[in-house]
Amino acid sequence: MAESDISVAAPLAASDPRWIKTVLADFDVFLQDHASCEKKASGMAMNVAAHYPDQPALLAAMVDLAVEELNHYREVVKLLLTRQIAPAPDVKDAYVGTLNQQVRRGTENFLLDRLLVGAVVERRGAERFELIAQHLNDPILQAFYQEIALSETRHWLLFVDLASSHCDATAVVPRFIELAAFENELVSTLPLRAALH
Repeated sequence: MAESDISVAAPLAASDPRWIKTVLADFDVFLQDHASCEKKASGMAMNVAAHYPDQPALLAAMVDLAVEELNHYREVVKLLLTRQIAPAPDVKDAYVGTLNQQVRRGTENFLLDRLLVGAVVERRGAERFELIAQHLNDPILQAFYQEIALSETRHWLLFVDLASSHCDATAVVPRFIELAAFENELVSTLPLRAALH
């Protein structure tokens, strides 16, 4: 499915402009949160892979995604270490937790919703990492976050494509629209902090 098609059907509300100011004002703390998010994203992909070992295309995609997210974690940890900052302990992400509560139970809905929640989260990540790339002064960090933003875009489209090929294809766009609208409202309620979500 083309990015433009689904983006028109389910527009993404822009992040509050105060969010990027909050991030830039405490970028070291943001880096700690970013590292944690990449580690958890890798774990989520491995969790999906573990649940669907009988679906080779889904399994292969999730394993590749888990490795890519873990590579991102490694790169962010390197950034932290060059700044002499230790990674912070993982904390529960209320944003992701609230979105995961939208995942319906039952074999016909669970995989669809899980994949589409992943798509919604990665789409927000793409938007926010792009904002960071646009506002940083350091050209090396700019390039890094531009690449991360492009990766997140690939990831959310991958989740949509996997949903289309492993679930009822006619349900994908309507359900994505529902979840995207929920996420737009949710993100507007998030407290401003130096974190991805």
